[in-house]
Amino acid sequence: MREAERSFGKALAVAVDGALSYLEHLDEGSVGPTADLATLRKRLGRPLDDAGVEPDRVIEELLADVEGGIVGSAGGRFFAWVIGGAVPASLAADWLTSAWDQNAALYACGPAAAVVEEVAGAWLKELLGLPPQAGFAFATGCQMAHVTCLAAARHSLLRQRGWDVEEHGLYGAPPIQVLTSAERHGSIDRALRLLGLGKAQVRYLPTDAEGRVREEALQYALDAARSAPSIVLLQAGDINIGSFDLYERVVPLAKARGAWVHVDGAFGLWAAASPRYRHLVAGVEAADSWATDGHKWLNVPFDSGYAFVRDADAHRASMSHRAAYMVHSDDARDQIDWNPEWSRRARGFATYAALRQLGRQGVAAVVEGCCQHARSLVTSVGALPGAQLVWEPTINQGLVRFLDPSPGATEEDHDRWTDAVIAEITATGSAFFGGTTWRGRRAMRVSVVNWRTTEADVARAVSAVSAVLGRHRPSA
Repeated sequence: MREAERSFGKALAVAVDGALSYLEHLDEGSVGPTADLATLRKRLGRPLDDAGVEPDRVIEELLADVEGGIVGSAGGRFFAWVIGGAVPASLAADWLTSAWDQNAALYACGPAAAVVEEVAGAWLKELLGLPPQAGFAFATGCQMAHVTCLAAARHSLLRQRGWDVEEHGLYGAPPIQVLTSAERHGSIDRALRLLGLGKAQVRYLPTDAEGRVREEALQYALDAARSAPSIVLLQAGDINIGSFDLYERVVPLAKARGAWVHVDGAFGLWAAASPRYRHLVAGVEAADSWATDGHKWLNVPFDSGYAFVRDADAHRASMSHRAAYMVHSDDARDQIDWNPEWSRRARGFATYAALRQLGRQGVAAVVEGCCQHARSLVTSVGALPGAQLVWEPTINQGLVRFLDPSPGATEEDHDRWTDAVIAEITATGSAFFGGTTWRGRRAMRVSVVNWRTTEADVARAVSAVSAVLGRHRPSA
């Protein structure tokens, strides 16, 4: 065995032992970090050695130095943000992806990586009920999936008006108006900024009591600027209450007026994979583009986002590039034609492995199980003395508020108290929640997307909340 192989073997053996130990104790340890910022900086802020360090020792010391600084978001008791875990096959495939170290930009750089992405993309379109002819891209996350889809929208809308945006940029181009809800995710704003469309072009539409864009407001906005190229941004599962727009009504309305319809389905688009929740996305397949994440409900490791564009020609035209030194195949799919990245990780392997492990029924079971756990968690916590149920989950997102027990407490007091209770719950290590402001009030947001979450995890989290509230309950 050569020295290089021995070095790899020793370092990887330490890494395997450390990873397995972490995963084996994930359900027992604190979900939140136990080491503070100063401690982590002191441990990790070593001087850089002149001569270097043996690879196995680097990994051994890394494992020791990050102790207490790893959030247990890979486990079943993390409910703060929409962060999934990793099913075993996807994690193993992700390790192999690093070992193979393919640049998944061209078929020529990594033939298997290109074909795996091609196959997995077709599976995803089938699973999510999207048009089979749609173009697709594997990006770093929903942020760059939005950029990909909206770049295609920009290309298509301006091409219809005789403007080549890839050649001439936006200087002198007809301004594109963007119509969306005030409940949209911040990644939409960043995508618009990156594409040069700008927040000033965004018009925020009012929503109904269920958080859905009002049909009459959309119609009025489109009719008021009929000549303007327009992008309508809808949601499949908003970040606070999991709201779904009424696609069967608003998508045809928008398209009849020449607008491009893009759907932010970061996690909610996965409802299409579940027979029980598929009705929530009825009509979404008529949109022009869709973005979702794999590192949420499919439970593959970060970073994994998916972009889908009905008009594959517009998608490719907005992304593709040619250079003399590049090697292209007439038959194979070159990923660079569809992605905003050049050098890129072969993230298709993890998606392919997760889909093969779970199958259609397994994906549906993950979605439905998470929704069931979310409802149980939110309603159980909401029923505790000192808690208030704000939003019962439609799918996997719910809201709970905590009421300040002080006599004469105001809404501002309840806001501060809610944040204090959330922090105290997280400090127990039994569960990890996050806060949000929804319709002017602070609330604890509950999100369940991890395949590992069980009824026991839910019961432990409810018990932790109950214990915290009990410590502050006024004595009789």
